[in-house]
Amino acid sequence: MSLQDTCKRPIDLKNGKPGHYYSLHALEQQGLGKISRQPVSLRVVLESLLRNSGGDLVSDDNVRELAAWQPNAPRTAEIPFIVGRVVLNCMAGIPLLGDLTAIRGEVAKRGLPLSLAEPKVPVDMVLDHTLTVDYHGTPDAAAKNNALDIERNAERFRFVKWAMQAYKGIRLLPPGSGILHQVNLEYLAPGVLERDGAYFPDTLVGTDSHTGMIAGLGCVGWGVGGIEAEAATLAQPVYMLTPDVVGVHVTGQLSPGVTATDLVLHVTELLRKHKVVGKFVEFFGEGVASLTVPDRATVANMSPEYGATIGYFPVDEQTIKYLRQTGRDEKQIAATEAYYRAQGLFGA
Repeated sequence: MSLQDTCKRPIDLKNGKPGHYYSLHALEQQGLGKISRQPVSLRVVLESLLRNSGGDLVSDDNVRELAAWQPNAPRTAEIPFIVGRVVLNCMAGIPLLGDLTAIRGEVAKRGLPLSLAEPKVPVDMVLDHTLTVDYHGTPDAAAKNNALDIERNAERFRFVKWAMQAYKGIRLLPPGSGILHQVNLEYLAPGVLERDGAYFPDTLVGTDSHTGMIAGLGCVGWGVGGIEAEAATLAQPVYMLTPDVVGVHVTGQLSPGVTATDLVLHVTELLRKHKVVGKFVEFFGEGVASLTVPDRATVANMSPEYGATIGYFPVDEQTIKYLRQTGRDEKQIAATEAYYRAQGLFGA
């Protein structure tokens, strides 16, 4: 029996919908390591390995290696991390769709089902990076700028519109919707994902250097290049060296008048001194509970500036509060909280 089979458990998501999950507690009970003492961000990655194990892409050995992670051990093993979804801006997203269409054409030539060239994970695309400011200072400036954006990029946007009709699983946010990483935080991120009855943490890669902002919402995700995003779209792993994790113990709370900008500039200076390039940074401690998700997202958004792969804040009451404030579905919110509590991933 595979590790995946031994860890499959039913879950009550408080939303009336039956489901199951792959329990990290059950994995720990098999003696593979002190998983409950690992950083939360690593446990989210470990869950992905466990859930996707037993096939050609992820082996049980990959699961065992990460389950035995030690803070100061040499990093020699690669992790085949399969993410739950992908977000695209138009600068890298349109070339990605072009590549996918070329693959689709070759599939058609060989007489194979076109579904082989469909996205295998949910993909969101935001047309946000071509907008320029020709008009400003008037009530109709935004509308005029958006109209010019569509006129100037009509050919590219027509191709995107065709792709939305040709491929399943791609959701488009048209010009004027906002910038990708902000839209991702406020609207796209579901909290918890579900596929074929299996519930699992929200994870992603995106074609924007500030995709890592989403880590303020408890989602493990970061920005990548177009080739990596294309592979992730086809449910191929994003390969990475097993990361070091730097913990940031947060105490107290922000004094009146101190803004998230003040906080992030201080944190960035601190982390640059500690040389966190290529590492996971995870914030924990009693002070985290006082930080709102917008404040957390501001800190996470600067991960490219302090050089870390991710600046992660675990899911907790503030996360649930933010999901509710931004109009997420109540059943989805209930499922998110129930899942993270059941998995032992709730709270910092």
